[in-house]
Amino acid sequence: MYSKFSILFLQVLCLATLIAAVVAYDYHHGPAYSSQHISRHDVGHGYGHDHDYYAHPKYQFDYKVEDHHTGDIKSQHESRDGDVVKGYYALHQPDGNERQVHYHGDGHTGFHADVKYNVHHKHYHH
Repeated sequence: MYSKFSILFLQVLCLATLIAAVVAYDYHHGPAYSSQHISRHDVGHGYGHDHDYYAHPKYQFDYKVEDHHTGDIKSQHESRDGDVVKGYYALHQPDGNERQVHYHGDGHTGFHADVKYNVHHKHYHH
């Protein structure tokens, strides 16, 4: 049996994949670049008396969208091992700046995020 978290994770992942595919397609100029990778590491145990009934939650995924025509440029990588989640995402904002976020969380220290911005100055010529 899958845990409620596993089912929810797979539903969110399918939705994100569908959204990325729709966003990545530019109807006027052909397809844009989009990729993803998912690795699930189920360490399931048997249903005997000496075994845990639930699988140890462990996964990693990443995705990337690059559509220079619309400016939709983003990527994410996340991994989980037990109650420890680590990840990174970056996106180009509408103002031209790039936001980079490294995050981690666990059951002892909670959620922490380090957010940085790379400011890209626009130059205008008359």
